[in-house]
Amino acid sequence: MRKHRWLILFGLALVAISVVVYLIDYAIFRDGRHLFMFMLHDLAFVPIEVLFVTLIIHRLLQNHEKLAMLGKMNMAVGAFYTEVGTQLLRLFARLEQVGSGGRDELRMDAGWPPDRFDELAGKLAAETFQPRISPEDLSGMRDLLVKKKSFLLGLLQNPNLLEHESFTDLLWSVLHLAEELESRESFTGLPASDLQHLAGDVRRARSILLVEWIKYMKHLRTQYPYLFSLAVRRNPFDAAASVVIMG
Repeated sequence: MRKHRWLILFGLALVAISVVVYLIDYAIFRDGRHLFMFMLHDLAFVPIEVLFVTLIIHRLLQNHEKLAMLGKMNMAVGAFYTEVGTQLLRLFARLEQVGSGGRDELRMDAGWPPDRFDELAGKLAAETFQPRISPEDLSGMRDLLVKKKSFLLGLLQNPNLLEHESFTDLLWSVLHLAEELESRESFTGLPASDLQHLAGDVRRARSILLVEWIKYMKHLRTQYPYLFSLAVRRNPFDAAASVVIMG
């Protein structure tokens, strides 16, 4: 109740001001019929004012705020891939059962239309991935994620990411993998059942991360071509990728 008390008081104050103004008008001109006629005119225009304010101005303000929030949200997502995401994808790429050249369907370029990213994201979401992890692979993931754990926790506290449920799920899956890996002193000699459990955590994080990466690459392709160019040259699934631009 206290939360809305100021709104109630503000509304009552506005009503009181209107009453005072009408009384002053009547006291000066002594014309109740004229006053009542204009009052009806004002009341007749109220629905149009409500329509204009709530459905037009309010909608424009909402769209403006949404665009601003999306911009901040994409900045946070970009920071994630710069600090953690791309490196983690590179570690996951080592677990791919493909040739030494990488995955052809993940070799992007500036000529990709937006719907191709959507098709690829849908395909990868349904992909069955069975990682064969070694103690060295797990150690590399642990070293990276433990080093970046504070950064990941900070992203979870970012209010601009509350509307991005899929990316929030990604952060939780990566943090869970970090906690699982950090909880083990050594990955040598682990029983098959524990390795299978860790493989499941890796599979979950890799699946969500890969799909979100495709969506992020689509965003860069359409909004920031120069950032997309660098991301393509750092593609963790393209063994021939290089940040050096050859003439």
